[in-house]
Amino acid sequence: MSFKDITIKEIGQQTSFTRTSIYNYYETKEEIFLALFAQEYECFTKDLDGLCEQKESLTLDELASELAHALERRPLMLKLLSMNMFDMEANSRMERLIEFKTAYGASKDAVDRCLIKFVPGLDEQKRQTFLYAFLPFVYGLYPYTVVTEKQKQAMREAGISYVYMSTYDMAYDFIRSLLGGLT
Repeated sequence: MSFKDITIKEIGQQTSFTRTSIYNYYETKEEIFLALFAQEYECFTKDLDGLCEQKESLTLDELASELAHALERRPLMLKLLSMNMFDMEANSRMERLIEFKTAYGASKDAVDRCLIKFVPGLDEQKRQTFLYAFLPFVYGLYPYTVVTEKQKQAMREAGISYVYMSTYDMAYDFIRSLLGGLT
């Protein structure tokens, strides 16, 4: 279903929760999606922190591969990123938005910790350059790697060539190029 078509009633029908019990925790569907989003960011953070704990060093290729695999393991996070974040944030209570921003911030910090550990030659400015190129890229990754048959047909009829790339392949190529430009 598209995000705009999803209702609290629909969520209740698809889960083991009644609409009343959902309202005990969330006031809007946007809050539910932000909670899912926060959970995905927390898992992404755990992946990256685990990487820092397990590995003493990585080459740029290995780091790009590890970051790409971490994104590849988070298809729900990528799908949620492709939704309308403006509406999700605007239609959520401040406490839910803070929970989401906390999880997002932790994942941003986890990427930075990976850069500090595995690419020690990057100063703070270059790490910031990486983060603020990488994070917007992640927001747009899902629509480029998950394309429906309807979208493929429309592109063919519009004369637009499309080359399928997996989440890993697209993320790896971008991360590796970005890291190479900064080192």
